[in-house]
Amino acid sequence: MHSAARSELWALLRLAGPLIASQLAHMLMVLTDTMMMARISPEALAGGGLGAASYSFVSIFCLGVIAAVGTLVSIRKGAGDVVGATRLTQAGLWLSWIMAGVAALTLWNLSPLLLMLGQTPGNVEAAGQFLLLLPLALPGYLSFMALRGFTSALGRTSPIMVISLGGTVANFLLNYALIEGLFGLPKLGLVGIGLVTAIVANCMALLLAWHIRRHHAYAAYPIRRGLSRPCMPALRELWRLGLPIGGTYAVEVGLFAFAALCMGNMGSTQLGAHQIALQIVSVAFMIPAGLSYAVTMRIGQHYGGGHLIAARRAGRIGIGFGAATMLAFAVLFWFAPNELVGLFLNQHDPKFHDVIQLAVKLLAVAAWFELFDGTQTIAMGAIRGLKDAKTTFLVGLGCYWLIGAPAAWFMAFNLEGGAVGIWWGLALGLACAAVGLTLAFEWRMRRMIGGTLVGALRVTPESA
Repeated sequence: MHSAARSELWALLRLAGPLIASQLAHMLMVLTDTMMMARISPEALAGGGLGAASYSFVSIFCLGVIAAVGTLVSIRKGAGDVVGATRLTQAGLWLSWIMAGVAALTLWNLSPLLLMLGQTPGNVEAAGQFLLLLPLALPGYLSFMALRGFTSALGRTSPIMVISLGGTVANFLLNYALIEGLFGLPKLGLVGIGLVTAIVANCMALLLAWHIRRHHAYAAYPIRRGLSRPCMPALRELWRLGLPIGGTYAVEVGLFAFAALCMGNMGSTQLGAHQIALQIVSVAFMIPAGLSYAVTMRIGQHYGGGHLIAARRAGRIGIGFGAATMLAFAVLFWFAPNELVGLFLNQHDPKFHDVIQLAVKLLAVAAWFELFDGTQTIAMGAIRGLKDAKTTFLVGLGCYWLIGAPAAWFMAFNLEGGAVGIWWGLALGLACAAVGLTLAFEWRMRRMIGGTLVGALRVTPESA
């Protein structure tokens, strides 16, 4: 491997390692919630899964908007603009608090919509229990993500990993205590799972804020100074970039929410199997998700400093490494599906037999679409590092909703493929997105580098 490429890969992995660990820690929290739902009953697993899908759809849009903090701060860092980076971080915190309030109100009034979409009253009631206290996690969760974007853009990702891992342990212990009624605590069921998530998310945000305030590495970025008065130009810049990122996240998660609704129309067995298989897939997905953030930061720094060749190199290395990693997970899904499903459900319990059998079939399909999902996620991160989110939104919208969703419906109901047909439709949409976004990144870089070279050729004779 060329020395420049090797150096870039090492820099990406050094930045991505703690971010991947943080993503995995967050995913383990979600997995803990799923496992605790399964301990209650199959009905709680199905209804809680519906509530989790609804929460993900609403919160992921907010998360996408906040993801713009890391992109813009990395560009400012590359350009040496300390004041601009500070103002954008403050704007990210303000935007987090505003969106958390709006999202919470939306989630608390979601039951009539779910009933209108054909979900069974039992599943909707269970989803409502799960969503009773869960939205209280949003202020802390979004604030943590804003501060995560800030510190990641500065190249400091280890604190994120440490706090995330601590949050994962706390989430498991508190969840288990409330599900089992340990230490005299009440058995709160699905409501307790939401309560624990809210407590842990807000504590994680406070811990990261405390670390940033106390550590000397952030002394040049006085985030607390002037935080009571948001900078409107920074808010507008963040919203302009963040809105299409949030839209991209929403249309992708909306595709999976659409799949969950289709499963819910088929029955609790299909919805439960979908929830289990999706959680397993999501664990593997955390690697390209963390790598995508690192690619965004590296490209943003190169782009901010005017180093376009280095930016293209970072994108290509990130996309290639991510694709190779997901191929390894595909092999695991093919050869050990029963073992993976067995991590969540007791394979000797007859009441879970149908759910397990279907989840194993879904993992066989997931072996294909994980490759596509990982590739398209990293390509999105590469394009965002160039301060371009509209391209990712348009490509995502077309691939997910003009190809993926119709294909999933057609294969499931017209071709009678059932739950497996839905997942093949998802795979097709993600494959199109992977190809489209990778080509879009190459096209954008070619234009930018070509424009720079043309400009240099025009200036050189005059300078002479």
